[in-house]
Amino acid sequence: MEAKKCIIIISIIILFITLFSMQYSITYASFSGEVIGGADDFITDGSDSKISSDSLKNLSDNIYNILLVIGVVIAVIVGAILGIQFITGSVEQKGKIKEALIPYFVGCGVIFGAFGIWKLAVILLGSLN
Repeated sequence: MEAKKCIIIISIIILFITLFSMQYSITYASFSGEVIGGADDFITDGSDSKISSDSLKNLSDNIYNILLVIGVVIAVIVGAILGIQFITGSVEQKGKIKEALIPYFVGCGVIFGAFGIWKLAVILLGSLN
């Protein structure tokens, strides 16, 4: 029972640290507002107005950073929980935790691989301009 309380406390602490350390939260709204404003101008004015590629790149970078922070936080929390359970568990529980590590590592690979591919695509497509 004590291990569950420890896991919950550690998870809450990590969550609060992450939430309070997000320094970009105010700027995300301004970048998305700039893109939406450009789209609205395009609709009302016709084909003469364009959405700025810089504002789209900034919005994409901000979305990338938000999702990456969320993915890292979730991976750290789940990894910490599995680690604490492995340390405090019995032999049977350690076997179950080892089985749970396989989807954990596959999920981490998918998450961070997707972010790597996304960043690579943005860099390659940005160099075409």
